[in-house]
This record gives sequence, structure tokens and C-alpha cells, in this order.
Amino acid sequence: MVSQDPVPGPPPVHWGEGAAGRRLWPRIAALLEGRERVLIGIAGAPGAGKSTVAQAVADEAQRHLPGQVALVPMDGYHLAQTTIERRGRAGSKGAPDTFDAPGYLALLERLRRADGETVYAPEFRRELDDPVAAAVEVDPAVRVVVTEGNYLLLDTPPWSAVRPLLDEAWYVEVPEATRLERLIARHVRFKDDPATARRRALGSDQRNAELVEASLARADLVIVYA
Repeated sequence: MVSQDPVPGPPPVHWGEGAAGRRLWPRIAALLEGRERVLIGIAGAPGAGKSTVAQAVADEAQRHLPGQVALVPMDGYHLAQTTIERRGRAGSKGAPDTFDAPGYLALLERLRRADGETVYAPEFRRELDDPVAAAVEVDPAVRVVVTEGNYLLLDTPPWSAVRPLLDEAWYVEVPEATRLERLIARHVRFKDDPATARRRALGSDQRNAELVEASLARADLVIVYA
């Protein structure tokens, strides 16, 4: 039998080694050549640090393009808590079917068109544990849109339609023990007692994390965020 070399994965960028946001800016600048607007997607498992990385990337882009950058998280398309409860999915909040995926896709398509209209997007508020409509404004001057969320790289419908709408997709990877520690701390900070937070992190959150991790190969690069 002829042995085959393993298929190489996305190249890594080590976030902790200097100003990674600055080192990623040239990728965005190259994408902007000949384009009116670019969409950068940042994916990763729950607790990986997607929001922190996305904010840093957006801040660095803003430094080069003042007033022309928007951060639009996928989490704004969480179904409302009342809807999730009505559907009997309260114990699985955060799973792919507890988001309005078609709504998120419609948002990306509008942002992709860059047709001169202001676009308003919802934002998830952890203190409310619910989304708030029209909380993020993306005006026509915006040239860089950074979006982040768990399911940007899934290859199953309807989520599989997200990746083609992104100019690049980056995956945030973190050691598992660190990810769990951060996730539990976040649950405690916003509403859970420690025991409940740990059950969530090792239960439904873990199932979601395994699903997300299986999509890593669809990323353009991996941000190693230790």
C-alpha cells in the first residue's frame, strides 16, 4: 500500500507572540485591494476567546481605517429565551438549532452587497441572556466587517451557506482546560452557580464544542490563543 502524506491543516498564528492583531492586518489589507468591502469570519468553540480576538482584530483595522470597521457577532441571532423554552430546547441553548440561521445568512448577504444602505444587526446581551434588535449599525462607509460565532464553518445546511459569504474565515483554538475554565467562569459571572456552570460547560456546551471543532479544516488559518 502506498502511504499518503497527511493533508495539511490551516496555518497557525500564535496570538500570544507579540501583537497578533497587527500581524493579521496585512491579510485584511490584501483582501481589500479591488474590493469595496470584506467580511472576515472568526469561529471557534464556546469559551475559546472568539469575542476577544474579534474585538482586537476590529480595533486594529479601525486604527488603519477609522470609521470604516464594524463588528457584527453571530450571537445576535440567538432565538429569544421564550422561544427556546416554547420549543422545549432550554437545556440546549447555544446549539445550532437555537439560532435564526436564515436570518444571519440574510444579514451577511446584505453586508456582502454593500449597496449603499445602512444595515442594522441584533446584538446578544449576556446580562439579559437575550438578543436586542438593531443594536449594531453598519453604515455604507464600512469597508471591513468582522463577524464571529461558533458555527461559521459548519458544513451542514443551513450553516454551510455562511462560509461562501466570507472573504476569509479564521478559527480560534485554545487548550481544552483553559477553554473550560474560561467558559465556566463566564457562566458564573452572568447567571449560574458554580455547579450549574460546570454542568453546562461539560454538557450541552461540550457537545457544541465538538461539533465546532470538527469544522476546523474549513478555516483559512488557525489563531492559537493560549
